[in-house]
Amino acid sequence: MSRIIPDRKLKYAERLNHYLDNYDKAFTIGVDNVGSKSLANYRKRFRPRDIHIIMGKNTIIRKVLTMRVERLTAEGKLDGAKRTENMLEMVNGNVGFVFLPKGEEIGPVRDEVTSEKVQTAAKAGILAPIDVTVPPGPTGQDPSQTTFFQALNIPTKINRGQVEIMSPVKLIQQGEKVSRSAAELLVMLNMKPFFYGISVEYVYENGDVYPADVLDISLSDVASAFNNAIREVAALCLALNYPTAASVPHSIMDAYKNMLAIGLACKDYKWENLDKVREILADPSKFAAAAAPAASGDAPAEAAVVEEEEEEEESSVAAGGMFGGSDSDSDSDSSGDDDDSS
Repeated sequence: MSRIIPDRKLKYAERLNHYLDNYDKAFTIGVDNVGSKSLANYRKRFRPRDIHIIMGKNTIIRKVLTMRVERLTAEGKLDGAKRTENMLEMVNGNVGFVFLPKGEEIGPVRDEVTSEKVQTAAKAGILAPIDVTVPPGPTGQDPSQTTFFQALNIPTKINRGQVEIMSPVKLIQQGEKVSRSAAELLVMLNMKPFFYGISVEYVYENGDVYPADVLDISLSDVASAFNNAIREVAALCLALNYPTAASVPHSIMDAYKNMLAIGLACKDYKWENLDKVREILADPSKFAAAAAPAASGDAPAEAAVVEEEEEEEESSVAAGGMFGGSDSDSDSDSSGDDDDSS
């Protein structure tokens, strides 16, 4: 005897399949401690923009997605079946789907959904989203409540007929369950430490599923990570004495430093840049005067002179490495300069 599927489940499956057929972008929202009124307000706000929110139990969502994968596979639409299968990992916890049309960007809609938070009291048994610290000061409670504070290991004293907390106390740890006594104390102190709202968990875009944290990665973050990787590659190649596009500029600069060191040691040898170096080493104040306009107005001229003296010391060390030390010492100094420059 076949089981009759309720109409509401059939309509839900039809609606979810409709969104999956017509929308390529979506993200899941976590709605723990979020009221139905907030979701209704978002639905009303998004409806003119063709953005749709669909909620449902995880069992029925997984069932609809699994049946869709089987149907698309049977029809030979393997690409569509793979995309739908990727969405199964998004169904975890108390979540729903937000489907976006082609004209909407995921980032701004995500920020709009997560911007509104509701301040609530701490309830016993829930996981604390943040640490909660009770500040020192008067509590407004009469001295008969002293034993309650002592049970929580909170140092108190009686001041002007009321209980006063003497020092800050970390009452709740993030990620731990709120105890009944801690919840009662916060209610007693009229503290509402938690802010709840909709959170975005996963993003689905053109068949790819990735965590919503990826949306926070900016171009500057990508450039910084790329630069750090280039530095690591250059340092490794210099250490292995293996020339690559990342290490060759540093090798050329190191070779040019060695040429300057040789030129400084040879009194009669000249070229334009070498003459400038000799001029600076002979009178560092000239370089300080030239560098002063580029520096900030608060920086003293002595700072530029100190930099020149440091540069002179580096040139002297480079010259010593070329003429005074062994080959192994020269190699170690050279790789050290390259690491700094990289």
